[in-house]
Amino acid sequence: MEHLTIDGHNFYNMVVNACNKLDEQKDFVNSLNVFPVPDGDTGTNMSMTFRNAVIEIETVKNEGIGVIAKKLSKGALMGARGNSGVILSQILRGIANGLDNLNEVNSVEFAKSIMEGSKFAYKAVMRPTEGTILTIIRSAGESAEKSKETDITKLMREVCDASEKMLNKTPDMLPVLKKAKVVDSGGMGLLIILKGMLEALENDIKASLNGVKQTVSIAPKESSNVIEEEIKFGYCTEFIIHSGDSDVSKFRDYISKLGDSMIVVNVDEITKVHVHTNDPGLVLSEAVKLGELSRIKIDNMREEHREVLGLKTEGSRVEENLNDSKNEVEEEKDFGFIAVASGEGISKIFKDLGVDFVIEGGQTMNPSTQDILSSINSVNARNVFVFPNNKNIIMAANQASELSEKNVIVIPTKTIPQGITCMTEFEYDGNAENNKEKLNNAIKKVKTGSITYAVRDTEVDGKIVNANDILGIVEDKIKETGKNIYEVCEKVIDSMIDEDSELISIYYGKDCSEIKAKELAEKLEDKYSDFDVQLSEGKQPLYYFIVSVE
Repeated sequence: MEHLTIDGHNFYNMVVNACNKLDEQKDFVNSLNVFPVPDGDTGTNMSMTFRNAVIEIETVKNEGIGVIAKKLSKGALMGARGNSGVILSQILRGIANGLDNLNEVNSVEFAKSIMEGSKFAYKAVMRPTEGTILTIIRSAGESAEKSKETDITKLMREVCDASEKMLNKTPDMLPVLKKAKVVDSGGMGLLIILKGMLEALENDIKASLNGVKQTVSIAPKESSNVIEEEIKFGYCTEFIIHSGDSDVSKFRDYISKLGDSMIVVNVDEITKVHVHTNDPGLVLSEAVKLGELSRIKIDNMREEHREVLGLKTEGSRVEENLNDSKNEVEEEKDFGFIAVASGEGISKIFKDLGVDFVIEGGQTMNPSTQDILSSINSVNARNVFVFPNNKNIIMAANQASELSEKNVIVIPTKTIPQGITCMTEFEYDGNAENNKEKLNNAIKKVKTGSITYAVRDTEVDGKIVNANDILGIVEDKIKETGKNIYEVCEKVIDSMIDEDSELISIYYGKDCSEIKAKELAEKLEDKYSDFDVQLSEGKQPLYYFIVSVE
């Protein structure tokens, strides 16, 4: 179908259809992960990021294209997961910049917005690598600007063709892709989005979002031991204020006296609010003075807690004093800590070491910028240290730190052992800057290995890998393959030992035998009698062992 111009309604259908297509094909995108491990998550991250963005525009589907693009960008920013999701959010931010203040656009204006998406994406990455999603969006932008088409449908067809040709060249740009016999997964995700947008134009699709929203939970320190009486502020209250250019500082000061776990983030005339309070009405009454409210959500945390504990609530009446003036906000401490971890045992280790919030996530489920921001602002501390514990979460953590008003220090931990080392070496008598320097140096001394299994046949780092082989990985390189997880684990640890090594730490997963894990630890103690060998139950999924040598 010909489109000499597209308006907000057209653009809404384009991105919603694209979102549905990406969701349908996210597992295929995941399968393109270079490493043949069971937790390739590029497709999942991009899909969840884009879905969060599209959810944001459901209330403005009849607005101009500039308004919808701006809302889409904000949703992607807060919902960005993993490096691919963060880059996608920046692409959408650039597109929104190109469409700003426009009700409808012609082919030249739309082409310009795609190129703006490329520019913003490249700016977001410190050291851009060609052969990735960056190359695909640049190809899309360049082909759009060179096009002579006045029909935006034909323009998008040219963009998709050029992007697909460039995607097929990515194995020639990155040898690791050629060896694995795959194209770049992030680039494939972006191509699916572009094709979904084209399909909506070609077929005049009136799209509606499929599926349900997914979330990542945040586990507070010692949450399992909290009793109902300790929940000082019983209503989790969330909403958005369309605040225009209003000064939100007075509102922030006002509601800070009404509860805790407060988040007030203002971005481009939109203010997102989260607070735990005993009187949601007072909060909302003050908020409406700043502008129109939307997406209001109020949860009774005491009731939810009773349900979690299996307590009967039917027929019972719980008297609550919603205006209890005796509630006192705890004194703000100097340092707070956030860690990302997967596995009940590993989460417990972090909590025992003093971490305030453990965001349940990691390789299989990267938390979003919003997840990390929420946990940062829930910590009652002047300085908040964040340990991503995964290279694919660092960008989202940095994005969250930029949105927070607190002093947030993201230590770029790429593994669970690095995060644990940071907590054991933290100096509470020091200041934030000195600790930042100390921890950045400490993580360089931690060697990390992991044991998992291959999900497909491939060749990586010169090694032939067959599906279901046990993989021994050290610092993102496959060092060992075999059939027995305990034998492979021992060989991996052997390869990590050097003359400076003193400590071996082993975290065994939920699919490991505790007896055999203990036997392995005892064997290593005999082999390395001068070493301290520590065995811990991590209960992490997918990875039989996570090990470190220091």
